[in-house]
Amino acid sequence: MAYEAEKAPSHLVSNDKAFVGSDSDEGDAMAVLGYKQELKRNRSLFTLLFQTLAIAAIPFGEGGPLISAIYGGGQLSIFLGWIIILVLDECVAVSLSELASRYPTSAGPYYWSFQLAKEQHRTVLSFITGWIWLIGNWTITLSVNFGLASLISATAAMYHPDFAASSWQLLLIFYAILLISFVICTFGNRFLPMVDTICAAWTALSILIIMISLSVSAKAGRHSASYTLGHYDTSLSGWGGFTFFIGLLPAAYTFSAIGMISSMAEEVADPTIKVPRAISLCVPVGGFAGLFFILPICATLPPLADVSAAPGAQALPYIFHTVMGTPGGGLGLMFLVLVITLFCSISITVAASRTTWAFARDDAIPLARVWSKVSPQLGVPVFALVLVTVVQMLLGLINLGSTSAFTAFVSVGVMALQISYGIPIALSLWYKRAQVSQAQWKLPSAIGTTANTVAICWISFETVLFSMPTVLPVTEVSMNYASVVLCGFLVIAAAWYVIYARKAYKGPPASDGL
Repeated sequence: MAYEAEKAPSHLVSNDKAFVGSDSDEGDAMAVLGYKQELKRNRSLFTLLFQTLAIAAIPFGEGGPLISAIYGGGQLSIFLGWIIILVLDECVAVSLSELASRYPTSAGPYYWSFQLAKEQHRTVLSFITGWIWLIGNWTITLSVNFGLASLISATAAMYHPDFAASSWQLLLIFYAILLISFVICTFGNRFLPMVDTICAAWTALSILIIMISLSVSAKAGRHSASYTLGHYDTSLSGWGGFTFFIGLLPAAYTFSAIGMISSMAEEVADPTIKVPRAISLCVPVGGFAGLFFILPICATLPPLADVSAAPGAQALPYIFHTVMGTPGGGLGLMFLVLVITLFCSISITVAASRTTWAFARDDAIPLARVWSKVSPQLGVPVFALVLVTVVQMLLGLINLGSTSAFTAFVSVGVMALQISYGIPIALSLWYKRAQVSQAQWKLPSAIGTTANTVAICWISFETVLFSMPTVLPVTEVSMNYASVVLCGFLVIAAAWYVIYARKAYKGPPASDGL
């Protein structure tokens, strides 16, 4: 469990010493942050960056929800939307990077909020931030694993056009994916940095193969450059002039979880530098690679109306099948994407488990003593991994009763993560960046202030955007219940606070930061 550092810091007192190098130095650094070192620091800058890219999973992140970009107007929304999101999300990334450098712990945003807020508000604010952060981690991980199940079902439809997986069949596929990820994350921790490295190589190779294959085959035809980059059809969504913003959803989803890598801060040496570098590099590196994925799709895209009717609302398998001209060609490309998504499942499950473990370590969730235990044999928080897996299994049952309700749980992942990012960024900006200006990794004052401001504006708009239905007019099926689900989660968290946490939860340890 957490313990208080001997010297209790004041609200805006700094500690400019950077702790790097030996295990004792890392232990001293953790003591300054108020914790003891429990996890093995077996990751480097590159493996941390590769994990962030594995979580982004460009072909899945953009390709899984690609149907939204089809309704959002097609090529213009896909290409220009990608560029716009890269700029906006990089502002979020560098804002988070400064905070992660100043306070490099697995606790992440709720720890940052506690340290930045005034003393009379810090405990409640960190509790709120922490629960939103936890909900975001659980539901975004759910979205990846269920998205993989949906892609597998849609891939099968390439050979059997009349096949549509039933709700219980999807649930069984989903459960199988959860168990595979759980076993790998639990028993293969020492191999996970290698897995992330393999994922990076596999992703780069896959994007290259997909680019060449689609460009050479082009069975649905090749579009002109102006059509490839600028075709815009507002007739499918019913949103009229707002259609373009609906098309931003896939790109925004791709980079929505960039902050989750902060939960790995206690497993890398010199986290004050390496964690912020990994976060800040994810968007430009992933964004550049993503261009080679989306451009051939835009250049060879079948008619939007046909794609919008794709089986299971999964556009990517339909596009690959149609452009390649044969089920075998489509299956070959989808196999590459499915493997990438499995890598994503593993990496994001690891990050979500560390978030769960850290929040439990600060006694913020029921049965905290159980979830905060680290296995001395395996070196991982096994019970936190169990909790992440079981929560997903339980939420998956909702799909048996209502697909629209379940979709809301997927959408709420992005909303919750963005809100949990926005709270500490806003606090830092409100207090004139006093703490992050002393971080080991930081932006120049003017640039940092601009990036923080843009990040808060984008987070505010993005949260609203992900609560809106993709298609108008709204029906019982197309309605987006994400805001209702998020409020429901917060009501549960509030009830736990009133019943127990208001007396037991004291917040994370107060710290000067590093």
